[in-house]
Parts: sequence; structure tokens; C-alpha cells
Amino acid sequence: MKLTIERAALLKSLNHVQSVVERRNTIPILSNVKIEGSSGRVSFNATDMDLDIVEAVPADVARPGATTASAHTLFDIVRKLPEGSQVELEQSGDGQLTLRSGRSKFVLASLPVDDYPVMSGGDLPNSFTLAAEELNNLIDRTRFAISSEETRYYLNGIYLHAASSASVPVLRAVATDGHRLARVEVPLPEGAAGIPGVIVPRKTVVELRKLLDETDADVTVSLSESKIRFAFGDATLTSKLIDGTFPDYERVIPADNDKVLEVDCRSLSHAVDRVSAISTEKSRAIKLAVDKGNITLSASSPENGSAVEELEAAYDASPIEIGFNSRYLLEILAQIEGDAARFAMADSGSPTVVREVTDSSAVYVLMPMRV
Repeated sequence: MKLTIERAALLKSLNHVQSVVERRNTIPILSNVKIEGSSGRVSFNATDMDLDIVEAVPADVARPGATTASAHTLFDIVRKLPEGSQVELEQSGDGQLTLRSGRSKFVLASLPVDDYPVMSGGDLPNSFTLAAEELNNLIDRTRFAISSEETRYYLNGIYLHAASSASVPVLRAVATDGHRLARVEVPLPEGAAGIPGVIVPRKTVVELRKLLDETDADVTVSLSESKIRFAFGDATLTSKLIDGTFPDYERVIPADNDKVLEVDCRSLSHAVDRVSAISTEKSRAIKLAVDKGNITLSASSPENGSAVEELEAAYDASPIEIGFNSRYLLEILAQIEGDAARFAMADSGSPTVVREVTDSSAVYVLMPMRV
């Protein structure tokens, strides 16, 4: 194999694929990226056996072929080369990979291509197309609620499934960690009606979101009960799914909370942020005392003292005092894009439903805490 490629194109692709590769690997080949040049293109493939990425970019391929090299080492080298430079990659007869750029020359150890695991193939029976913006929306407004608790592995991802909302078919994404829940939906794409409900792992969500930042192309989503593939532009991301059963989240979304509060989202967010400076790092507790037309936010801790702030709000039910984890509350408020947030409460010990006043596609549930 021998090819020449622009540094910028090479760096961009290596940046995408090397982040999939774990820093510490007991299997040496998994530390490597597979490089394959043919027909004016070079493809880069990296995997950790759960997640696999392939990205192809144009290159001047003088001699087709394939090799592997350390993903992180190659990325570090290319990152330090001068901007605008041309990079030549050549695999020699002894199996080593030689990289030349200007007056620089690097000879890297290589492992046999035949040892490289193949994960991206296989038939995935369900397939549909989604706009990048819609997929971004599903990810961005739910991923903050993914659980990081390894023992509840079935909560370590986003639950993606077809559902119905007011008799309208939707594609729904749900994430929860037991303290808060995020449920966001978009109109059901053509071909998605029969998909199985799947749990997309956190690492896959993170890598996919990075790739989506650099494209506005439509995304083709293909899936089976054990695998999911996202294909767009020159990149294909294939991932195993979490083998578990996502809980019946509908049961924890209260339908009859009758105490409704409407408040300017930005004002509440700033007030919560200020008052929570007093709360302890461990509990992050903040209390909301809601009365007609008014919210009083307060926090106190033995070490730091106390803080109180008042806000105007639309509320005409009976008074209620309720405590929340301030960080969880701020993360939910950050997802609301409109001016006003609506809180539906029942009492100080029951889950509170938060949504945007003008947007019914997203629902958030926040468990209260004793303050």
C-alpha cells in the first residue's frame, strides 16, 4: 500500500476513529486502526468489539493495499505535523508502516490485517432515514439523564423505540437514572414502524454525537435486536446494543398532577444557580416554596449559611413546598428551548413533570428530595 493524503483530511478521520479505541487494551490488535487504500479513497476502521467506526476520505492511492498501526500514536504524529502538509503512508515488505511528510519520517510497527476483527458487516433487517438535526435533538435532550451506575446496566444508554403519542406514531428516545427521566419524540420516519425497542449504549451516543456535529446529511439507521448502525456522509458507526430490558417508564410519568406552575425558564435557571451556591456539594438540595404568583427559592447548609430568592410565576393552586437536587433541575431547565417552563406537581413527595409550555414533544420527570 502506498498513498498520499492531505494532513487536514487525515487528521479529521483519525480524530473520529481513535476516540473509539481504548487507551489500554489486552488484545494488541484493538489498539490499532485498519487503513485500507483503493480507488482514490482510503478508509480508516477502529473498533473496541462493542463499537466499530469506518470512515473513508479521498486520497491519491498509488498502490492499493491495507495495513494496521497504533491509532493513538498515528493520531499524535499527524496532529503535530505542519498545517497544509501532504502525508505519504507506505507499507513496506517487512510489514512496517512508513509515514513521510516534508522532512519528517516515522516508521511504525504494524500488525497483520488478517487479525483485524470484522464487526461492521451483517444484515440489519430494520432501516429508516432520519435528518441529522432530528437525531441530534433526540440525543441532546435525553443523554444527560443516562445512568452511570454500572449495576443497572440497562439504564446505561438511550432507549430508542417506536411509540404512539395522542394516536400519532412517533420515534421516541428515553433515558433515566432513577432520579430524573427525559422522554423526547420526533415524527416516526418511514420504515421505522416495526423496529424493536433498543438501548443504545452511552459510548455509542457520545461518538455518534461528535460525528453529527460535522454533518447535515441525513442519517440511515439500520438495526436488529442486537446491533445498530448509523451511516451518513463518509462515516459508518456500528454498535452492539445493551442486552437488557428497559423499565416501563410510562409508569413513572404522573398523569394527574394538578398543581401547575408556569415560570420564565431563564429567570428560574439563574435563580437556582445562584441560590444553590450555598447548598452542600453532596446533596445540592434547594427548596421551592410556591404560592399564588410567587416562588421562593431557598438553600441552607451548616458550613455555608443560607440563601433566599423570590421570583414571579403563574400559579393559583394551593401552596406547596418541594425540594430538588439543584443540578438535576438545572440540567432539565437547560433542555427547554422556549421562554417558559411548566411544572406539574402533586405534593412534596411525588414526581414532578416538567415540560416546555409551547412544545409537547419533550417531557421531563424529576424526583423530589427531602430538604
